[in-house]
Amino acid sequence: MVHAQFDPAARQALAVKAVEAKTRKNLSWERIAEASGLSVAFTTAAVLGQHALPEEPAEAVAKLLDLDEEAVMLLQTIPTRGSIPGGIPTDPTIYRFYEMLQVYGTTLKALVHEQFGDGIISAINFKLDVKKVADPEGGERAVITLDGKYLPTKPF
Repeated sequence: MVHAQFDPAARQALAVKAVEAKTRKNLSWERIAEASGLSVAFTTAAVLGQHALPEEPAEAVAKLLDLDEEAVMLLQTIPTRGSIPGGIPTDPTIYRFYEMLQVYGTTLKALVHEQFGDGIISAINFKLDVKKVADPEGGERAVITLDGKYLPTKPF
């Protein structure tokens, strides 16, 4: 049976335990995703409390991280989503994404609406990818791909 969570505290506590186990066992998110059989972005989001895992991936992740049966159950529970508490984020990495949306949010909205019309980009029917690539000018660049299904507004 599918269950939904209404208090995020249990998933937050599980995320802390899971990250501690990940660190203790010196695992990468890629390795945890391999165990789950799902993408690294989805698996990471699930372990951090933002998605529910299907039964078999939940069992595989819990086994890899030495988590108990309660963790297996919680990993399968539909979470209360939202990983950034109210206000402007203070973590420098998360803040940069906030800053990017402050600067480019209206541009993204204008371009999406011009190309697609009135509607939204789904964060549910969605794929995320993060890659590190060489910068021709030296150093490295982060390439982040957000791939969401476009959902047009339907008059009624």
